[in-house]
Amino acid sequence: MSSPATQTIRADTSSRGAAIVAPHWLASQAGAKVLRRGGNAIEALVAAGAALAVTYPHFCGLGGDAVWLVADETGKAQTFLGIGQAAGAVPDGDIPLRGAASTLTTACLVDSWEKVLAHSAAEWSGSESLSTLLDDAIALANDGFEVSRSQAFWHAFRNGELDSWPGFAGLFRSSGTQRQPALGKTLDAIARHGAREFYEGALARRIVAGLAQAGSPLSANDLAATQTDIAAPIRQRYRDTILLAPPPPTQGITTLGIMGVLNHQSMTDFPPDSADFYHRLVEAVKQAFLDRHTIADPRYGFNVSSELLDPARLAAKAAAIVPGRALPWPQPYRHGDTALLAAVDEKGRCASLLQSLYFDWGSGVVVGDTGILWQNRGAAFSTDPASPNVIRAGKRPFYTLNPGLALKNGRSHLIYGTQGADGQPQTLSLLLSLLIDHGLDPATALSRPRFLLGRTFSDSRDTLKIEENAGLETVSALAAMGHEISTIDSFSPLGGQAGVIRIGQDGTIDGAHDPRSDGGAILL
Repeated sequence: MSSPATQTIRADTSSRGAAIVAPHWLASQAGAKVLRRGGNAIEALVAAGAALAVTYPHFCGLGGDAVWLVADETGKAQTFLGIGQAAGAVPDGDIPLRGAASTLTTACLVDSWEKVLAHSAAEWSGSESLSTLLDDAIALANDGFEVSRSQAFWHAFRNGELDSWPGFAGLFRSSGTQRQPALGKTLDAIARHGAREFYEGALARRIVAGLAQAGSPLSANDLAATQTDIAAPIRQRYRDTILLAPPPPTQGITTLGIMGVLNHQSMTDFPPDSADFYHRLVEAVKQAFLDRHTIADPRYGFNVSSELLDPARLAAKAAAIVPGRALPWPQPYRHGDTALLAAVDEKGRCASLLQSLYFDWGSGVVVGDTGILWQNRGAAFSTDPASPNVIRAGKRPFYTLNPGLALKNGRSHLIYGTQGADGQPQTLSLLLSLLIDHGLDPATALSRPRFLLGRTFSDSRDTLKIEENAGLETVSALAAMGHEISTIDSFSPLGGQAGVIRIGQDGTIDGAHDPRSDGGAILL
């Protein structure tokens, strides 16, 4: 992986005062074009997100979901939960991780485009439409692009499985030029006929036929019923900022819970490269993760936001952290991969977006002749009848996506998010403490060593993974505290791919995307 010294941050020096970050530079460019012609942050992220659905097919795509958090220049915020629901005919038995039987939920990314653009037009005087915002994505699908390091890594990582996935073999490459002409035709149909073409038009009929041919339980009725949920964000004070996150069924409440616990800790007392700093972060993560099993679709009677963010509860969790001693940690974990995009426009309006197929490469199922790789988000459901997250027809699963915004003095200050499933709230807590407590700039904060608690794709142990650049002294001190340590490569793909835009109180903007990604920040 590249180091911070070699990570390219693409920028220009015009004075408009806008910015965009994405994990692939071609997606950043697509969004920057919109900002340059006067489009707003939402419109820029629709264009960038569509381009990313093409250039990062292993992490996100039209067969997946999206969670948005947007705020205007006054800090008025809204979330858009583009989360597909479970099939009306839920099969019995265990839920497989891959294949047609894992395609248990519909895909809501495309519908979320329609909903956020309606908000853009009504609230932000936006005028852009899908007919132009998808131009770059269509061109990239048809003309091709150089396979990214991230795609190459995850293609090689799944090399022993790819040939068994329906329609997958030969479509996605591990090197060279990647073209997706079938996906280009699908995007063109959406551009010409609108987002609901994906759910109720001729394209929808092709999607349903392809899913049925593969053996998916999803039906035409399921697809037509797919709708983005619009909801107020949940909030948590941290120092002199107000952190915003999407509500359940996302794990945004987990990120806020971690920060609520850390708000009772004096994080500035510990240098950001010290074992004490990492220890308090990790222990706060554990305290919040102990509650995560209660998060589920609130439409089914499980709205725990006020309970989990109760000030007395957070204070008690902070008091349970023992300096110098780790809490033992054998806990369940969740897979997942996703992609973060964020933008701020010249008027100070902000948008943070995460879009995902759940696992890398999702279900592995390419739907008929559409070029769409479908997600396996249904694997996030439980089959335990006693679980709040038990699978039910029409229900949305527990969701790892949680893009974030931080307000300061009533205005947007930080726009952030990361790839990484269980690692998302962990990476965000580290970044927020570095940015808020220690005053690091986005590029420096993103270059700091990461940790990841619990199991991963390649390590089934419940260890605390630390990137090697944390240093032997810090690693040894954490081990002496009782943390079961395993080291991972510096700037490892397991450390997530985060992005941050920071708006200063004087209106200056800086931003960066992760040195672990193929992206960058474009500042206009």
